[in-house]
This record gives sequence, structure tokens and C-alpha cells, in this order.
Amino acid sequence: MTKPVPDPASLDFFSAAFLLPNIGAPFLVGLAVGYFAKKVLKLALFIGGAAVVLLFVGEYYGVTQVNDQALHQSAQAAADLANQSGSFLYNRLSQLTWKGGSAIAGFLVGLKLG
Repeated sequence: MTKPVPDPASLDFFSAAFLLPNIGAPFLVGLAVGYFAKKVLKLALFIGGAAVVLLFVGEYYGVTQVNDQALHQSAQAAADLANQSGSFLYNRLSQLTWKGGSAIAGFLVGLKLG
């Protein structure tokens, strides 16, 4: 049996039964994704920065030679990849039907907190 659809005029939009699944849960999903994304980005920047510093130290001691153009291209490629990942997450969260606004707000708060 199917559930009868309630009349929209009889819905209480400020009740916990409406707000939690429709606003709260997508917000929490977005918050978790945003927080995780920022932590991963920070870790990637830390590891990438350490690698560049090791390259510079190796160059100073004559162990290796760093091509500035190749380093710039690598950094640009990494920035493009991070931008694509962020855009993918943002677009995916916005696909949570009309609840996407809540999920994107949670994502942005998660980025701020992370």
C-alpha cells in the first residue's frame, strides 16, 4: 500500500519531523564532506611542500637539479586537480534534490571549520 500524500497546507514546516530529514541531515552530510575535503587538501599541501623543500635542499647540495618551468607546470596541474575535485563535490552535493542548498551550506561551513 502506498502512503497518502499529505496536503501541503497541513504540513508544519518548522516541526522536527520535517526539519531533521529535509534540512538537518543534508547539512550534516555537506559539513562532513567539506571538513574532510579541507583536511585532505591541507595534508596534500603539507606533503607537496615537503617534497619541494627536499628538492631545493638537494639542489643546494648538488644532488639534483630543479627545472623551474617543470616545477611551475606541476604546481599548476595540482591546482587544476584540486579545483576539479572541489567542483565535483560541490556539484554532487547540489544534486540532493531541493535539499542541495542545505548540503552546500554545510559543505561551505565544513570548509571553514576544517
